[in-house]
Amino acid sequence: MPERRIILASSSPRRKELLSLTGLKFTVDAGDYEEILTSSVPPRSLARRLSLGKAETVSRRYGNALIIAADTFITFRGNLLGKPHTPKEAGRMLRLLGGKTHSVITGFTVLDTASGKRRSRSVETRVRFRKLTPSEIRAYVRTGEPLDKAGGYAIQGIGSLLVREIEGDYFNVIGLPLAALAETLRDFGVFVLG
Repeated sequence: MPERRIILASSSPRRKELLSLTGLKFTVDAGDYEEILTSSVPPRSLARRLSLGKAETVSRRYGNALIIAADTFITFRGNLLGKPHTPKEAGRMLRLLGGKTHSVITGFTVLDTASGKRRSRSVETRVRFRKLTPSEIRAYVRTGEPLDKAGGYAIQGIGSLLVREIEGDYFNVIGLPLAALAETLRDFGVFVLG
């Protein structure tokens, strides 16, 4: 029987970089699952549901593979914040989050296409921003970094200057909670650390 492949179902270069840290050999297939953020579902359940949808979409193309999919968004005072697509939208998100604490939630799914076994989990990290001045927000938005990042910032980039403290998994904020993923992969016979 051919060796089981590992497929990362994501177009995110950050997730690809993070999964590379594990030393696992994998290929990327982003699929075409359409994410719809809805506040009618509890955030952690929604994150799991979205990651499962991504995994299932990609799984149809592989007979003997382990699919890893994830979805990350931010919750703040009952609102879901996805990725801003314009500088104006990014500025609005950053003004909202400045000086306050928000939650970054990543749902991820591991799906074995041969057996049909699947496991979806979610991880939450709390992030507190320092107070941001209007000129700091404008300067950060001008860098272009906030676009296409959940909540309008990249904690691993210039956005690190906005963060006062985090409580929880740092890698979760980037988009893939590595410790939780490694635990889950063990259930599928994949051992990251031997």
